[in-house]
Amino acid sequence: MLNRDSLDFHKLNGLQKLLYKFLWFLLSVPAGMVSIIKKGVGGIVKFFKSVISVIKETVRTFVKGDIFTRISYFIMGFGQLFRGQALRGILFLGFQLVFILYMLFFGIEFISKLDNLGDVAAVTVINEYGLEVIEYRDNSLKILLYGTLTIFFCIGYIYTWFVNVRQNGKAQSLIEKGIRPKSARDDIRALADSQYYKTLLALPLTGILVFTVIPLFFMILVAFTNYDYTHLPPGKLFTWVGLANFKNLLGVQASDGKFAFTFGEILVWTLLWAFFATFTNYLFGILVALLINKKGIRFKKGFRTLLVITIAVPQFVSLLLISKMLADDGVINGVLRDLGIITQGIKWLTDPILARITVIAVNLWLGIPYTMLIATGILMNIPADLYESARIDGAGGIRRFTKITMPYMLFVTGPYLLTTFVGNINNFNVIYLLTGGAPKTTDFTGGAGYTDLLITWLYKLTLTDNDYKMAAVIGIMTFVVVAGISLVVYNLSSSVKNEENFQ
Repeated sequence: MLNRDSLDFHKLNGLQKLLYKFLWFLLSVPAGMVSIIKKGVGGIVKFFKSVISVIKETVRTFVKGDIFTRISYFIMGFGQLFRGQALRGILFLGFQLVFILYMLFFGIEFISKLDNLGDVAAVTVINEYGLEVIEYRDNSLKILLYGTLTIFFCIGYIYTWFVNVRQNGKAQSLIEKGIRPKSARDDIRALADSQYYKTLLALPLTGILVFTVIPLFFMILVAFTNYDYTHLPPGKLFTWVGLANFKNLLGVQASDGKFAFTFGEILVWTLLWAFFATFTNYLFGILVALLINKKGIRFKKGFRTLLVITIAVPQFVSLLLISKMLADDGVINGVLRDLGIITQGIKWLTDPILARITVIAVNLWLGIPYTMLIATGILMNIPADLYESARIDGAGGIRRFTKITMPYMLFVTGPYLLTTFVGNINNFNVIYLLTGGAPKTTDFTGGAGYTDLLITWLYKLTLTDNDYKMAAVIGIMTFVVVAGISLVVYNLSSSVKNEENFQ
């Protein structure tokens, strides 16, 4: 491979350089994946080393600890209370009491049933009036949900217990050196001063844990069950099935292989859609920004205002209107018939290939204004001296665009391109509101159509087919694909590798 800074590389023409860069990127992907895997393995190893270190420190603290420290291993906050740290002691002791009561009256019941997610869903009993009624017993969904919450509560308790032990060890060490440990007043002052970041981050981190981490963990667990329309609580139970759902999705072990085929087709279309939806909007948005910013163009503010209006109008209104206009008997086909251009309606949204082209084209109308606004701000910051020097050297408009404008734009907007690509993989609105995934086909399962993305297919599996287990598997696979692409592309982008060197 040539060095991109070498003289031989600069002797190549524009097309050869482009092909070389593309080949370099493809060859860099495996190395990038290996690097990411190494970092992941290194992170796991570092985590376990940290756990071992904490355990050793805990044992050492108990061996060297005084009576207050040792009792704190069993009664959290005991040492703090007797060392003048009343606030810490009350918080630790209160948390321990809440945990014990929770486990006794609530948590143990659900943890004990996690192995099979329930024994009896419902039974028929005779009520006090001599009538047969259904009495619901175990609910697999509640067992899994509350069992998950209990697991996280236990993890939080273990972490808090280690913090309690560590603080007792530090307090004892300070007292032995003749230093007074922090009082409750000192702790409160610290939360408003040196530890203020903890005060600010407490609520956001709690929100991330409750609304992101726990639901994600719950979804992962659902992927290993048979939770679907034939096992819907409260009338029925679902149970663990191991890797059967993943084997079904990947075609390793399936009755007809239809799920694997559908997943493969929709995955390819999702990546194609994300690529074209991202880069067509990006390139055309830059071109529109260049045209509007060009010297001599009048009514620049008016043009920008017109484009911004498309952003201000809610997407669901625009997309539903366009879907009606592009229908087989819609306005556009009607106008084309009246003009004599066509004799039969064009199947904008009902032909498989044309429907996919149509959604990409409609997305241009929605996405170009965003890119135009971003590009306008960046273009205004490109030094005018660069363009003037290029003109003096005889560079034409196309050469100035390829050598100055685009490299600058790509460097600044590299992370934006990546986030837009990821956003388009999960772009629910455009597909669902414009086509609803249509046109349908019997070749696909789960109600999927030719324009469905992984995210819209997941939605249909969840709300239409009640196939929660496969929806969870697809959610996990989508995350793997998105995370893999994001990590590799981000680490290979010039915005990261040459952050300090762009001129």
